[in-house]
Amino acid sequence: MIDQCCSQKSFVDIFLFSVFLAFTICYSYQLFYIFKVLTTKQPQLTAKKNHRYAALISARNEEAVIGNLIHSIKVQNYPAELIDIFVVADNCTDRTAEIAEEAGAIVFRRFNDQLIGKGYALDFCIKAIRAQYADRGYEAYFVFDADNVLDVNYFREMNKTFDNGALASTSYRNSKNYGSNWISAGYATWFIREAKFLSQARLELNTSCAISGTGFFISAKIIDEVGGWKWHLLTEDIEFSTSSIIDGVRISYCPTAVLYDEQPITFRDSWNQRFRWAKGFYQVFAKYAGGLVKGIFTQSKGHRFACYDMLMTISPAMLLTIISVLFNGIILVLGLTGAMSTGVMVASSLSSISFCLLSYVLFMFMLGVLTTFVEWDQIRSTTAKKIRYMFTFPFFMLTYIPIALVALVKKAEWKPIKHTIAMGVDDFEEVKQKGAELS
Repeated sequence: MIDQCCSQKSFVDIFLFSVFLAFTICYSYQLFYIFKVLTTKQPQLTAKKNHRYAALISARNEEAVIGNLIHSIKVQNYPAELIDIFVVADNCTDRTAEIAEEAGAIVFRRFNDQLIGKGYALDFCIKAIRAQYADRGYEAYFVFDADNVLDVNYFREMNKTFDNGALASTSYRNSKNYGSNWISAGYATWFIREAKFLSQARLELNTSCAISGTGFFISAKIIDEVGGWKWHLLTEDIEFSTSSIIDGVRISYCPTAVLYDEQPITFRDSWNQRFRWAKGFYQVFAKYAGGLVKGIFTQSKGHRFACYDMLMTISPAMLLTIISVLFNGIILVLGLTGAMSTGVMVASSLSSISFCLLSYVLFMFMLGVLTTFVEWDQIRSTTAKKIRYMFTFPFFMLTYIPIALVALVKKAEWKPIKHTIAMGVDDFEEVKQKGAELS
């Protein structure tokens, strides 16, 4: 009986150690990313030419915020005649189209209740531009969400990246409403961490970054080659990134181009949004994992690591934590029902579940603390809230576990999130001045 119990416990310990070892091997390189960012000076670029751009905004019932974004583009420290603003009023039932036109944008109205999603709206917009405004010679397309607001130097800084040869680039994604509550702060911290400790590290190591949601450009050369926007999974941004990396296209990053994004403040909206993201990541993994694995062994030297890095990005890493917790839960049930030796197995399972969850919480806490202190001046909030939300960040991340689990078995549909925070470019004066000093 004792030998059987020891054998069962050894099996559990070996399984859990294997999961821990796999996680460590796969993701330890991101610790080097942090070291690289903290020990390397931010690269400085200059531009020899100002290029011509089209700014694309996909908007569905965004009358409360669309005008602020358009205004922030209109007042850029960049020649206004080189930026045209296009808005897709996508299945709108409010005054989004009228407000956008009054603010100076060219508006395309789209009504399609079958092909729903940002990717379809972007494709509609790009095809309309190519049909009606081909003579304007746009060299790249910028993509924004209607709730965004841009720093006044945004296009000037991104132009430097484009002028230096980038075919696609993302930017620094800050938040309009970090201080609203623990949910918005959780989002903001994660996106700032992504910009600072993932995108900047990849830039410095000359590997490929990934497009994340909003605030990026794509060269017209890429769009012309595929004839529009061909990426239509639930996370079209990650699909574009993965597809591009497989094709050998390097996505750049511009740390001095700052964009402010509105984050959800209710758990229901947050659940719906992150559930769609989780499902979208599974879709991208299913469709492109094979191509990334192949690219690790067949791409040119400079792109092999980019394929591996992207594979780790879209891999359902959260499932390792879920598998560990579920495995121990099964052992716990078997122990309590007498199917396995009760005492030792129950104690071992409870201990393992607690260890998995505690390790995850502590790691996320350290990540949140590091991000907050390193980017302290970029976060628009009070000192008290910054400190408070360092402690709530790991619990925000912990909610990804049930989201990722449900996304495995439940179908996802696009659901709108209402944006109501009408902040203009002048509201970010302090951060704007800091950005100007950095550049």
